[in-house]
Amino acid sequence: MIVTAQGQQDVRNEQDVVLARQLVRKHAVTCGLRLVDQTKVVTAVSELARNTVVYGGGGTMQWELLEDGIRRGVRLCFVDQGQGIPDMALALTDGWTSGSGMGLGLTGARRLVDEFDIHSVVGQGTRVTITKWT
Repeated sequence: MIVTAQGQQDVRNEQDVVLARQLVRKHAVTCGLRLVDQTKVVTAVSELARNTVVYGGGGTMQWELLEDGIRRGVRLCFVDQGQGIPDMALALTDGWTSGSGMGLGLTGARRLVDEFDIHSVVGQGTRVTITKWT
């Protein structure tokens, strides 16, 4: 797998969430993702960026454009130093929420992408990595 471009963006407030969505849409188009897949990855980014702000107290979104043979894709990693997730199994249960939302953030994002990985340590923060391929 080859990383053809990479960067990082702060995700600290609602405006940063909007900017993250716009940046990812641009990269999804560059990768050649179909419109439906562009929409899926941007929706996942919206959920994860909002979680980074609301539950993680803000953080960063790292991005990479990838090539793997004939496949092209975008990998995104959301990192915060927030409170962490005390019960990962519960957090990844459809319909569960620690806030006032619908409980679709993590599980919804996981269903929208091709690869999903999450690592969280209570008191240290959370890292969520997603990838969408052509």
